[in-house]
Amino acid sequence: MLRAAGVGLGDEVVVPAFGNVEVAEAVAMAGALPVFADIDPATYCLDAAAVEAALTSRTAAVVVVHRFGRLADLARLHALGQRHGLLVLEQGESEAPYDEIAQRRERAAYLDAKLRGVRTPDDGDGHTYQQYVVRVPGNGRPDRDAFARAVRARGVECRVPVKTPVHRLPEFRRCVSLPETERASDETLALPVDASLTKRDMHRIVSACNALGGLLQPAF
Repeated sequence: MLRAAGVGLGDEVVVPAFGNVEVAEAVAMAGALPVFADIDPATYCLDAAAVEAALTSRTAAVVVVHRFGRLADLARLHALGQRHGLLVLEQGESEAPYDEIAQRRERAAYLDAKLRGVRTPDDGDGHTYQQYVVRVPGNGRPDRDAFARAVRARGVECRVPVKTPVHRLPEFRRCVSLPETERASDETLALPVDASLTKRDMHRIVSACNALGGLLQPAF
């Protein structure tokens, strides 16, 4: 899509650093330079104000990546693109059947109501919960990685959704201030929310997490 739009050598393309490296790689393969902008801490998608701050005279496009079942603020980002004459491309996530999404939302609502000591996701408009991502604040106490190890030891599968933001990888290393990206990379943890989970499974997730919640400072 970038090549078809004429984006190439000498151009810059604004992309998120919180996520997979493939987006930055695609920009580089088109001959352009990926420029990283910070994310909205609620959606984990590009923040429009951060994108605008990253623009230069060489910026040709913005690649918006929808994350974890939440949509980016497309209205603001498309308005930004129109104002600056930029191409705005979207990378979405695979669509799940409606009944599966409904079941995920039901399980997410259960976790929202029951979990303690972690910050639950901002449900937002149309959240499909491709992943149920909580934040585990450190605050000088057991951090996200220690929390994840302890939860796994209690038989609950969980995963760190973004282990290393792209701007920290050797091939794309940049000296850039992305505080929300850094914070999200350090704090986020994806808990199971699959449609196949039973009530017993959900209870196990809550029990495992809440057994550790007292070790953490409350998240506000």
